[in-house]
Amino acid sequence: MSKPTLTPLAQSLPASVPFVGPEAQERARGAVFTARLGANESVFGPSPKAIAAIRKAASEVWQYGDPESHDLRHAIAAHHGVAPENVMIGEGIDALLGYLVRLLIGPGDAVVTSDGAYPTFNYHVAGFGGTLHKVAYKGDHQDPDALLSCAADTQAKLIYFCNPDNPMGSWHSADTVAQMIARVPSGAVLLLDEAYSDLAPDDSLPPLDMTTPNLVRMRTFSKGYGMAGARVGYALGHADLIMAFNKIRNHFGMNRIAQAGALAALQDQDYLNDIRQKVIHARARLTEIAAANGLTALPSATNFVTIDCGRDGDFARAVLAELIARGIFIRMPFVAPQDRCIRVSCGRDSDLDAFAKALPEALKAAAQT
Repeated sequence: MSKPTLTPLAQSLPASVPFVGPEAQERARGAVFTARLGANESVFGPSPKAIAAIRKAASEVWQYGDPESHDLRHAIAAHHGVAPENVMIGEGIDALLGYLVRLLIGPGDAVVTSDGAYPTFNYHVAGFGGTLHKVAYKGDHQDPDALLSCAADTQAKLIYFCNPDNPMGSWHSADTVAQMIARVPSGAVLLLDEAYSDLAPDDSLPPLDMTTPNLVRMRTFSKGYGMAGARVGYALGHADLIMAFNKIRNHFGMNRIAQAGALAALQDQDYLNDIRQKVIHARARLTEIAAANGLTALPSATNFVTIDCGRDGDFARAVLAELIARGIFIRMPFVAPQDRCIRVSCGRDSDLDAFAKALPEALKAAAQT
C-alpha cells in the first residue's frame, strides 16, 4: 500500500504551529494555570448582550452560518462608515492573513515583515511558497522606513505592518502610518494589522480610506470585544481586493454562533468603552508591579504590557519558565534584542495579584540559574 505523497513545498516545511497553547502547557505540567496572561485574550469576557445572542444562536447551530455574513458585514460597514463591499469577514485575522497571502503570493514572491513580528503571518507565507524578507525593529518599534526600503529593493508584493505592535505594545502615530501608506512601492500591497485598534489611542489610527487599492486593514473581535474563542476578524479595503477574497475563502468558515455574538458585541459600544478603562487600569497596575521589582514596563497601546527584564534573552526565558512553574502563563518576544522582555496580558485584579506574588520569586530563581 503506497503512502500519500506530499507536495515538495509541504515536504520542506516543519510540522509546527506558531504558538504552543496554554492548554498544551497545562497538560505538560499536569496543572492548570492560576493566571492566564499570555495569549492577549480579554479575561474580562464579551458583552452580556453578546453572550445572550450566543445562547440564542446555539439552538440554531444545526444550520450552516450565512456564507456572506451579511448582517455582521453590513453592521461593521455602518460602524466604520464604509460600504459593505469594503468589508470581508473571516475566521479571525489568522485566517484572513492566510487568504490574503493565497491571493497575492506565489512560489518565490517576495514578502516583507519585521523580524520578531507576528509569526502566524510568516507561517502563511511559508505555506504558499513566498520568500520572506525581515527587517529589524528600530528601538522597540517596527520601522516603516526600513520596511518600505526592503520592499522596494526586493520588489515585494506584500508588506506586513502591525500598529499597535505585538509583541512590544508600541505604536506609531496616524500621521506616520498615513505617510507609510502613501509611500508603498508600486506593485506592493500594505497589510496593516490593527488587531489592537479598539484599545489604541485615537491618534494612532489614520482615517479609513477605501479608495486606496494597495492597502488592506485587518481588525478583530478577539481583543477589546473579548471573543477570541469565537474566531471573528474582518478586513477593510478597496472593494476590488476585498471581493477577491470570495474566490478562495472558506464560505462556510463562519459559524452562526460567532456571527450572532459579534453582531451583538458590535452593538454594545458602552461595554467596549468599559473594557478600555479596565485595560488602562491593568496596564497601570502592571507598570507598578514591574517598577516594584526593579524592571521597566514599556509604554503600551494594547491589552498587554511588555516588561524589560534588564538583561538578555536567556535571563528573560528563565524568568518566563519560573513564572510558568508558578502557575502564571505569559509569553515573550522571540527575537533579540526584544527577547530581553516578557509580555504580560492585562487581567483582573486577582490575576495581577497572582503575577505580583510570583514575579519576585521568579526573578530570584532566574538569577540563580
